[in-house]
Amino acid sequence: MEISVLIGLGVLILLVGIGLIVGLVTRRQGTGKVPPAMPPVETPGTGPAPSVGDVDAAPGGLVEPTEAPPAAPVLDRPEDTRSRLARLRQRLAGSQGGFGRGLLALLSRDRLDEDTWEAIEDVLLTADVGVAPTQKVVENLRTRLRVDGAEAGDPRSVLRDELIALVDPSLDRRLQVSGAEGQPGVVLVVGVNGAGKTTTVGKIARILVAEDRSVTLGAADTFRAAAVDQLATWGERVGVDVVRGAEGSDPASVAFEAVRQGVEQGVDTVIVDTAGRLQNKAGLMDELGKVKRVIEKQAPVTEVLLVLDATTGQNGMVQARVFSEVVDVTGIVLTKLDGSAKGGIVMAVQRELGVPVKLVGLGEGPDDLAPFDPAAFVDALLG
Repeated sequence: MEISVLIGLGVLILLVGIGLIVGLVTRRQGTGKVPPAMPPVETPGTGPAPSVGDVDAAPGGLVEPTEAPPAAPVLDRPEDTRSRLARLRQRLAGSQGGFGRGLLALLSRDRLDEDTWEAIEDVLLTADVGVAPTQKVVENLRTRLRVDGAEAGDPRSVLRDELIALVDPSLDRRLQVSGAEGQPGVVLVVGVNGAGKTTTVGKIARILVAEDRSVTLGAADTFRAAAVDQLATWGERVGVDVVRGAEGSDPASVAFEAVRQGVEQGVDTVIVDTAGRLQNKAGLMDELGKVKRVIEKQAPVTEVLLVLDATTGQNGMVQARVFSEVVDVTGIVLTKLDGSAKGGIVMAVQRELGVPVKLVGLGEGPDDLAPFDPAAFVDALLG
C-alpha cells in the first residue's frame, strides 16, 4: 500500500515537470525573443588583432611598429665660378659705377684746367685709393691727356688703362688650396670680428665644393659660440665636415684636429676659421702664431687669407697692417664691396701689403663671393 502511494506521487511529479518545460518552450517560441549574448571578455593587456600592414613580426611572437627610414639631407648645389662672376660683375657695376662715371665726366670736359685735376684727385681720394696712388694716377693722366693729346686715345680708354695698371693685373691671384705629396691644402683665414670672416670661410667652402673638391672646416674661433654654430650650418648645407671644440677651448687644438682629420680622410682642402680679437698685437701674435705652428705639425699652411670689410676704408688699412705683421698674409678677401662706392680700397690695400686681392664679396647670398678679376673690376667701375 505504501509503495503504491510513493510510485503514484513520483509519476505525478514527473508529469508536472514535463508540463512546465513544455509550457516554457512554447512561450519562448511564441514571442521570438532570444536571451542576450554575454559580452566578450577581454584579457588584460590584449586588444584587437593588428592588421598585417601595421606591424612586422618580431622574434618570440611579438610585433613591433615599422619605422620609416630617415630622409637623406638635401644639400645645396653651389654656383660654379663662371655664373657667379657674371652675376657679381653686374652687381659691382651697379654699386660702384658712380666712382668711375664721376672720373669720366671730369676727364671728358673740353678744358682740363687745374680745378678739374683737383676735382679728379678728390674723387680718387674719396674712393679710398690713397694719397700716393692718387698722385701717380693723376700724373699719368695729365701726361697722356694733356701732353700727348689725341694720340693718347679717348678719355675712357686712358682712364681704364691707368686704373688697371693701378690694380696690377700681374699679381698671382690663384687660391693655393692644394698641398704637396698628397697632403691637403691648408687655408688659414684671419681678420677682425665683424668683417665677415666666418661667413667667408663658408662661402669659400661652397666655391671648392662646386669644383668637386672635398673640404673639411675647422671652427677655431672658439671664443664665439655663434661663430662655431654658424660655420656648422654652412658645412651642413653642402655636406662638409666641421671640426669643433668646446666653447673657450684652445683654438690651436681645434685647428690641429681639423688638419689631422683632413690628412687621415685624404680631403683636398682644410679651411681653418680663427678668432678675430684685436685686443693687442702681442696677444694676437701669440695666438695666431701658435695656431699656425700647431697646424704645420700635420701639413704646411698653403694660404693665409686676410678678410677685410671694404666699407671701413682707410681704417681697414690699420687692421691689415697689424695682421700682416703677425702672420704671412698671402691674399686678401674684400667683403661688403657692394655697400660702398669706395672701390679704391682694392688698390690701396694691395699697395700697402704687397699681396693681391684674391676674392671679393658683393652681397649676403651664399654664392656672393667670386675670384677677383682686375679688368672686370675696372670695367664695372667705369660702368
